[in-house]
This record gives sequence, structure tokens and C-alpha cells, in this order.
Amino acid sequence: MSATASSNDQQKPNTVRSVLGFDFGTTRMGVAVGQSITGTAQPLDPLKAKDGIPNWDDIAKVVAEWQPDAFVVGLPLDMDGTENEMCQRARKFAKRLHGRFNLPYHMMDERLSSYEAKGQVIARGGNRNFKDNSVDGLAAQMIVESWFAEAY
Repeated sequence: MSATASSNDQQKPNTVRSVLGFDFGTTRMGVAVGQSITGTAQPLDPLKAKDGIPNWDDIAKVVAEWQPDAFVVGLPLDMDGTENEMCQRARKFAKRLHGRFNLPYHMMDERLSSYEAKGQVIARGGNRNFKDNSVDGLAAQMIVESWFAEAY
């Protein structure tokens, strides 16, 4: 994974203390909260979405509870590094987060984050039915921790 420059550099990454990270999806969005002091994140409950549109009231509750300094949104690049339709949708989501909450956002290459999250669940002896055992929060956690590793 590698950091992707955001189009919104109002706040330099090294001044961010806490972030909310999102693994963008069309039916569910993984969410994690991370702290720069430790460079770690913890998964939160995923948020439901309908065709990529989240319930903004649910997001507002998470933002109010965790009061992040910035957002980190996963950018689902193709394996060769090219962008696809989901990248455009994830960028649009990030821009809407910025517009609604007036906080900076950073895009983070998330190639293989969901795959790695599924591998972690299986390695821990978890059920392979990922509809019941969501890995979205774990994927968001990996996105945030990767961003901290590159930004700090």
C-alpha cells in the first residue's frame, strides 16, 4: 500500500493526532479510528450504504463521538496501480466527508487490504462466511495503520 496525495492539503499529515479511516464500499463501509501517537487503529462497526451512499447521520454520529483531525479513505486501485470506477466513487466520498465536516482527507492505496483482512480472520480460526463476519473494519484498520506508517 502507498499513500496517495490528497487534493486537500490544508493540514499536513504530521500534525494529525487522530483519524477516522474508511474502507469505501457500495453496501457496507468499514470504519476504524486511529491515533498517530501509537500509529495504530481499531476497527469500528461497519456502516451500511446503499449503492455507495452512506447514511450521513450515522457518519455524523461517529465523527461526533471520535472527533478526528482528518479522514483517511482507502483508494481501491487496480493491481497495476491504475484507477477504476470505485476509485472515482471513493474520491467523491472523501470530498463529501470534507464538505460536510470541514476536515482534511487523505487517500490511501488500499490494494489487498480486504484480502489481507480476510486472511487475518481465517488465521485466527474465524468463519469464512464474510457476510456474517465482516472484515470491513479490519480493512479500514489496515488502511489507517498503513497511512500512519507512511505519513509519520
